[in-house]
Amino acid sequence: QAQLVESGGGLVQPGGSLRLSCSASGFTLAYDAIGWLRQAPGKEREGVSCISSSDGTTHYADSVKGRFTISRDNAKNTVYLQMNSLKPEDTATYYCAKYISCGGSYYKPGGSWGQGTQVTVSS
Repeated sequence: QAQLVESGGGLVQPGGSLRLSCSASGFTLAYDAIGWLRQAPGKEREGVSCISSSDGTTHYADSVKGRFTISRDNAKNTVYLQMNSLKPEDTATYYCAKYISCGGSYYKPGGSWGQGTQVTVSS
């Protein structure tokens, strides 16, 4: 069964860094646009970043431009989100998903969003 599983979250102080991983099983993510989304308590899920399948073009929400970097390692069937200069407002549960195309609709293979990975930025 196709799945995407997130990991790498944690508690970090403002200004700190984390690297999230999105590992695929049951399919080869090199052929898909993959993106990261986040959801803070009481807020709607929002797109954070996306990397296209065709040429590796990357996309970022304005709120994370210059601080976050998305990348993929096709050999490991994994997409990463390097998060630097973290701010308290980055606190959220982070999820990865397949995109039809970056900026478009997305879905979670297997249908369940699962627990994601929690990022907490606090002193």
